[in-house]
Amino acid sequence: MDDDYYSLQSILADNHKLSCTFTLDVPGLGYLEGSTEPDIHQNSKVEIPFWLAQTLSLNEFTTFPLPPAYSNRVRAALNASAPSVKLSHLVGGGGCWYRWGRRIAEVLDDQPQADLLNMLLNAFLARLPPLQDLSAHIASADHSIPEGDAGSGESFREGMEGDERDLFSVGQDSARITKAWYDSNGRKAGGR
Repeated sequence: MDDDYYSLQSILADNHKLSCTFTLDVPGLGYLEGSTEPDIHQNSKVEIPFWLAQTLSLNEFTTFPLPPAYSNRVRAALNASAPSVKLSHLVGGGGCWYRWGRRIAEVLDDQPQADLLNMLLNAFLARLPPLQDLSAHIASADHSIPEGDAGSGESFREGMEGDERDLFSVGQDSARITKAWYDSNGRKAGGR
């Protein structure tokens, strides 16, 4: 999850819209509201891309509430059953839920920042084992899934966000390579 300048995932995460409230009058930026007025007035709410909201918030021109994708409701759902939460649907645009959360945390004060980072970490730790299991299973030659697991595995896969999909792909490749190595060593040992 590097925030490389050329990373498409980072660019997508920085372009998510964030609802901000201006703390003062700003002349000449009325077009951000989509209005015909030339200025933005104090307490005006405007949805702007995160890359702009971050700069404005750090310079105390705006404030913003925590986006719904990181609300207490989502936190409670993650605590109840992290694999059942469809992270890809929470932020849209390919679902860069972890990256966008990390970027938002950079702007927050100490305690809200710690709370958000803990939520991201706990969600990742709770979702990683099922992600690994599913990627290894799908990569294996034996595709016999018990009936009860087929639906939950597919549902989990649909709900993966961007970075999880990347890890899933790496897990599949690793499982295929491991299986090929194991099979080739098994034939050598059996042939002696």
